[in-house]
Amino acid sequence: MKRHRKVKILATLGPASSDEAMIKKLHEAGADLFRINMSHSSHELMRTLVGRIRAVEASCGRPIGILADLQGPKLRVGKFADGSVTLEAGQTFTLDNKDEPGDAKRVFLPHPEILEAVQPGHRLLIDDGRLQLLAVESDKTSITCKVVSGTKISDRKGVSLPDTTLGVGALTEKDRADLDAVLAVDDVDWVALSFIQRPEDLAEVRKIARGRVGLMSKIEKPQALERIDEIIELSDALMVARGDLGVEMPIESVPGIQKQLTRACRRAGKPVVVATQMLESMISAPVPTRAEVSDVATAVFEGADAVMLSAESAAGDYPVEAVSTMAAIARKVERDPNYPSIIYSQRPQPDATGADAISLAARQIAETLNLSAIVCYTSSGSTGLRAARERPQVPIVALSPVIQTARRLSVVWGLHCVVTEDATDLDDMVDRACRIAFTEEFGKPGDRLIISAGVPLGTPGSTNMLRIAYIGSDGMTGI
Repeated sequence: MKRHRKVKILATLGPASSDEAMIKKLHEAGADLFRINMSHSSHELMRTLVGRIRAVEASCGRPIGILADLQGPKLRVGKFADGSVTLEAGQTFTLDNKDEPGDAKRVFLPHPEILEAVQPGHRLLIDDGRLQLLAVESDKTSITCKVVSGTKISDRKGVSLPDTTLGVGALTEKDRADLDAVLAVDDVDWVALSFIQRPEDLAEVRKIARGRVGLMSKIEKPQALERIDEIIELSDALMVARGDLGVEMPIESVPGIQKQLTRACRRAGKPVVVATQMLESMISAPVPTRAEVSDVATAVFEGADAVMLSAESAAGDYPVEAVSTMAAIARKVERDPNYPSIIYSQRPQPDATGADAISLAARQIAETLNLSAIVCYTSSGSTGLRAARERPQVPIVALSPVIQTARRLSVVWGLHCVVTEDATDLDDMVDRACRIAFTEEFGKPGDRLIISAGVPLGTPGSTNMLRIAYIGSDGMTGI
């Protein structure tokens, strides 16, 4: 199933899209990989969804990636005696460790880590920022605050802490149980980590996962931006989670942060996903707003590896239409005459490695000679990532003998992944590349390809060879 676009689409599964027939429709409409939100999925449902995705993968014959999104720490206030209270700007309001119903003066905060970490002058945002409090005093058992804006607070509303770094890690007990269940399935390709604050938050997950899944860090907190280069280095991919980021930071700063993170990931050769509210109105409408179309287009122009649908595909009335609309926007943007120059202006310098030099040369040769495709053999996935980092105009066909690698690369810009046996020698390498390019409709007899691989064949991380080949007259061999 050849996609006529480079950017990938990540679709979230939910009540509107959990049966196998709908998953297949979403894949055919353009979804390249699927997200299972562990905030709303039991372990049994997760296993069921994984099985259905793999059934669709088998029927379609294309590798499909699966992302399990861990919930992360959910910080909430306790309950009120009357369900909610009305506050006034300027009044004092306290959050404390007394497990009693709240009133207009105080409420229980069942998170000792917040009580210990918040300092005077720190902001506390309640209910996605609808109520803003400013800490005046803190004694480790209570936080006395001044109401800055907002008037209402009710049971179990969420708490955001834009100025506070918590001493606890990003993994909760629920996350550990969910991660164990995901790893036990042994068929999930990516795990997304919520509310990453610092590089150390990744250490525990990486120790548990031991390379069995890729780690995608969700950037939702301003603290993460202070050490973003270290976080990118320790992550396998990044997600720009604009919803929570827009709560914890001034909302007008989010577009700039999106550009900053997209470019930083491209420099590092790590995939980046832009997420949240991309086609929000399509939850209840068959067409998006013009502003939403522009929002998706901006992410594509920036060179993001993937764009994500959340409630639009999980719980909306038009999940298939949302995917097909996103795919149509991406195709149109990538055909825009301004697109190549915008992508090229952000091209990073290659690292001083043989593999990076080979990938750069492959892109330059392919574009100079107007070749049909770049075909790269990739066992671990690193060659495919380097080829995509160059953002070439010509298609990239990534051949891998490891199906887990092909599935994981489904989130990467421009890669058309094919699972095939590793080549036995150089002649087989050329024949196999030309045959697959022909059968996958990336070239016809007489067309030229450029092939990148590592010699000795099958050695991960050894990309050191380029070969220009013609597709033979029968399409089954190379010259």
